[in-house]
Amino acid sequence: MELIKCFKALSDKTRLRLFCVLHHYELNVNEIVQVVDMIQSGVSRHLKILMESGLLTSRKDGSYTYYSTVHNDIISAVIGLVDMSVEKHDYIARDLKRAGEMIRIRQTRAQRFFKTIAPRWDRLKKEVLGNFDLNAEIEKKISFTGKTADLGCGTGELIERLSSRTQFQIIGIDSSPEMLEQSRLKLSGIENAQLRLGELEHLPMQDQEIDTAVMNMVLHHIVRPEQTVKEAFRVLRPGGQFILSDFAKHDMEKIKDILGGLWLGFEKSRVAAWLKDAGFSIYSVDSHDVDHGLTINVFTAQKPMKDTKEVA
Repeated sequence: MELIKCFKALSDKTRLRLFCVLHHYELNVNEIVQVVDMIQSGVSRHLKILMESGLLTSRKDGSYTYYSTVHNDIISAVIGLVDMSVEKHDYIARDLKRAGEMIRIRQTRAQRFFKTIAPRWDRLKKEVLGNFDLNAEIEKKISFTGKTADLGCGTGELIERLSSRTQFQIIGIDSSPEMLEQSRLKLSGIENAQLRLGELEHLPMQDQEIDTAVMNMVLHHIVRPEQTVKEAFRVLRPGGQFILSDFAKHDMEKIKDILGGLWLGFEKSRVAAWLKDAGFSIYSVDSHDVDHGLTINVFTAQKPMKDTKEVA
């Protein structure tokens, strides 16, 4: 990365604005156009310059391309310098506010989707996964040594299965009232199950409250997955176990039509980076082929004990 090229790219006010916004939010071109109130051709030209300078990275997801800042030590230093120079400018605050609104629009779409399909969710999952029993694979990995949390519990299928295996409390959290209502119906009479309404990016849980966290086929519905991974780390006790499953990267838009979601799966390396950045030690990654040519990756990780080093 050429530092002179970076500073030259940031010498333009519009590109400086884009750099600041895309450090905080990953956005596609249509969203960026609305944030900075420019025509698309102008935005695309500035994005190209920022990409060529090494300041931005992009990812293709279906028909959209999403942009964000590169994450490395040099960019972190540049970000710090830029933040000091622009923090008092109203236009930066305005851009960030608009970008936040773009994210909320995405979240609202997801909420509307789950409100509509909640009663049919279990059947829709079966339509995609076929005969593969993902809950059984997750059950095999859980140590059952204390409280467990199902983060994004949906209709409560996994909680129902796990509740008979432990006397400890199992906490289900979901952001959809409609999905939680399906959970309540399914878990009626199960004494060690508790349900909470809340966003996975801001879990309604105390620090170090649980011993095991599961995030089962949830990540592709989250606007900022790395934030949910950090939250899982926060609520786990030292030595706690984290099991995360989701689709491997694919290009089948029809799966979004069936199960919703904001991402077409993830590369193993991307999820592994989120886990490690949050502080987790990764112990295994298992891949399972399911229907429609899809693959599900199951990550098993641990929140290290104090002063211990990663062993895998």
